[in-house]
Amino acid sequence: MWRLAAYILFLVLLSLTGCSSPAPTWRNRVAPLLEELGRQDANKLFPQEFRNLMETFEHGEAVFHVREDDVEADAYYQLSFQKAELLHLELRQLKQRLLEEERQRAVEMAQKAEEERLMREASEAEMRLLEQERLLAVESERQAKILSTKSVGKEPKPQSQHLVSYTVRRGETLPQIAGRHEIYNDLSLWPIIYRANRDQISDPKRLWPGQVLVIPRHFSRDDAVGARRYSDKK
Repeated sequence: MWRLAAYILFLVLLSLTGCSSPAPTWRNRVAPLLEELGRQDANKLFPQEFRNLMETFEHGEAVFHVREDDVEADAYYQLSFQKAELLHLELRQLKQRLLEEERQRAVEMAQKAEEERLMREASEAEMRLLEQERLLAVESERQAKILSTKSVGKEPKPQSQHLVSYTVRRGETLPQIAGRHEIYNDLSLWPIIYRANRDQISDPKRLWPGQVLVIPRHFSRDDAVGARRYSDKK
C-alpha cells in the first residue's frame, strides 16, 4: 500500500513541476486505476495479483525515468493498464458475490426466525389444548359424580360421547380423529367430518393444531355408506 501511495504522490509532483518530457500515453491511463484499486483495498483482497501489477508498473517507471525510453516504458504501462482492468473486474465480481452471500444469509435467517415462530406458536397451541382437555376431564368427572348421586345404579355416559366439536392436536389426521372412540370409532367415516368443515379445511390431508372441527352427530345410514365408499377411493 505504501508503494502505491508513493507512486501516486510522485505522479502529482511530476504534474506540478511540469516535467519537460511528456508522460507516455498509457501511464496517464493506468495511474487513476491504481489509485482506485488502492481505495478499494485490492492489495488486501487480491495481494498476489496487486503485487504483480505493481511490479509491472514499477518496471515501466524504471524504464521511463532511468533509461528514458518512452516507447518501451509505454509498453509496460499498457500491460499494467490491462492487469489493472482485470483486477478491477475481479474486485467488482468479488464484492457482488459477497453482497449476494450476505443477502442469502439474511434470507436464511429470516426463514429460520419464521420457522421458529411457527413452531413456538404450535407449541403454545398444543399447551393450550392440553390445558383445555385437562379442564374438560375435571368437569366431566364432576358431572359424573353429580349424575351418580341422582341416578343410583345408572351408569352415566361420559361427556366425551356427546362431543359436537373437536380441537385438532399436532400431527392428527381426519381418519385418526374419526377413529377416536368418542367421535365415530371408525376411520372410514372421516369424509363426514371433512364435508362439515369445508370452510376451514382446504386439503383433507393437512390439519393445523388448534383447529376446532364440527363433529356431525346426526347423519343417515346412506351418509355413512357414501363416506366409507369415498374413503376407500382415497
